[in-house]
Amino acid sequence: MPDWSYHPIFKPWLSRLPGSLGREFIHKGMNLISSLPGGVRFIEFSGHMSPSPRLEVELFGLTFSNPVGLSGKIDPLLTGTRAFANLGFGFIEVGPVTLQPSKPERTATFSLEQEQILFPLPLESRGLKEIAAKLKTMKSLHKPLIIRIGKSGNLDDTLTIIQTLCPYGDAFIIEESFPEADWIELKRHVQSKALLLSVQPTQIEQDIPMIKELINKQLIDGIVVEEQSIENENDQYFPSRQASELQTVLKSLADHGIEKTPKIISGGILEPQDALDLFAHGADLVMLSSGYVLSGPGLPKRINEGLLDLEETQNNETSGWKWYWLFGLIMFISGFITLILSMTIVVLPYDEAFLQLTREQLIALNPNIIKFMAHDRMTLAGTMVSGGILYMQLAKHGVRLRVHWARKAINIAGIVGFVGILLFLGYGYFDWLHGLLWLILLPFFYLGLKKSKDARDTSTSKNRTNHAAWRKGLWGQLCFTILGFSFMLGGIVISSIGATSVFVPTDIVYICMTPEQIYGITEKLVPVIAHDRAGFGSALLSVGLLVLTLSLWGFHQGEKWVWRTFLIGGIPAFCAGILTHFIIGYTTFIHLLPAYFALFLFIAGLILSKDFLFQ
Repeated sequence: MPDWSYHPIFKPWLSRLPGSLGREFIHKGMNLISSLPGGVRFIEFSGHMSPSPRLEVELFGLTFSNPVGLSGKIDPLLTGTRAFANLGFGFIEVGPVTLQPSKPERTATFSLEQEQILFPLPLESRGLKEIAAKLKTMKSLHKPLIIRIGKSGNLDDTLTIIQTLCPYGDAFIIEESFPEADWIELKRHVQSKALLLSVQPTQIEQDIPMIKELINKQLIDGIVVEEQSIENENDQYFPSRQASELQTVLKSLADHGIEKTPKIISGGILEPQDALDLFAHGADLVMLSSGYVLSGPGLPKRINEGLLDLEETQNNETSGWKWYWLFGLIMFISGFITLILSMTIVVLPYDEAFLQLTREQLIALNPNIIKFMAHDRMTLAGTMVSGGILYMQLAKHGVRLRVHWARKAINIAGIVGFVGILLFLGYGYFDWLHGLLWLILLPFFYLGLKKSKDARDTSTSKNRTNHAAWRKGLWGQLCFTILGFSFMLGGIVISSIGATSVFVPTDIVYICMTPEQIYGITEKLVPVIAHDRAGFGSALLSVGLLVLTLSLWGFHQGEKWVWRTFLIGGIPAFCAGILTHFIIGYTTFIHLLPAYFALFLFIAGLILSKDFLFQ
């Protein structure tokens, strides 16, 4: 559930569901998807959440893929943990775990008025037995698990929880203040696992002597600085923005000589800048809580991209981008030539040889037939021109800078385009010129694929806050994502029609001849028309993939080239796809309705995303 679907679609109505119904609906739904064959790949495709290897952190003898984790407050029942492991987090917190289940009458609820999550007092917990059973089924998460042990006032209860969950947890957070002898016992029970002390910001000054004593005697391995809660009569909430207060705590710890001990910040982060500030003040890891729900599932990715943006890196270019760019240029030129031919002679000499009919004879038999063929070929040409522009832009602004998602987008769309040529073989008419074009394109694509293998970098981002342009840009991203899906669906439908009935009812009305009558002219005419439809459907599917992947993976603040690519790349396809129909007089509303819908998405996407992509 990326931000472009979370904020415009899901959050407004899920937040109105009573109690934790909305939370569990989301968590169980995401968990179901991640459990299905190919589910993890689908999640990665839709959000591209995987962090860069450059963000790896070594701490407590563990490897964290990135320093951003998820607080246990967000998923107390562990219904979505499997999915969260694939949403850009470097680690997951479980808990607070108590010996017996804690099931308050009021569960966590999203308050629209306060823009806060109201948590119960005490927090929800499934209890030790259920948590252990759940963790036993999640050994394949490949993410460090930090287990928080809830307050019980009883050392034996705490030791029981540690002993039961030690096989599953990689570190344990202790919320209670125990005497030194008890800490020795706790340290013995966690064996080689990390033992972390939870501290409250309001008590940090009075706790510092104890903290230093535990550190000096090596009884704790790190400190977890908690976000401050505000308690009401029946519930509590954690203000989503507490970064400045937490920075003060980090500074206080440093002033007292506690700067080398690993420190984890739990909550208080609403925007990427909050996390970046905390890292700058000495935090080693952070955990997202309420801010994750308020800002959306893309928050860990935005923080990770912000961290990469702060690094000084050399923008070494990869040589393979030029071959991809030439691949796009050849497609652009071919589409332009095809457009000229479809607007003039329409039927080429080898078409006439196959049909055993001249262009003039076709016009004499039924002028609408050649107009209909022109409309198919012009739309194909416009799609090729747009595709060429998209390929060139992705190569120049993405692959050239070694951005791996741009290379992945080109490869997916290119392979689908090459496979699409197989559609022609079943129609009894193979366009040798079209086949020759693919043979010319193939070595350029192959060289681009081979020479760009070093394009493995992850995108960075200048986005730091949840400003108005970012929120509006999510709607623009949603429009372009739907547009990409629409193009793909349209390409599949058009290819399917071409492979079966060839014509739709509005086609027959425009041509003023039944398929049987068209066959009566020559049985070779329908295969030629079907071949045109296969070419257009295949090209539309390929371009749809380019639009979709650029929408899903390329939306980053200040990336002007993405907006310009959509604008310049969309004009040829829409002009050829819509104006062509008016030129030949094929203006049936129901036939053009999908094109009008796509044009609306295109214009809306440009308007809504401009501020964000240009900021």
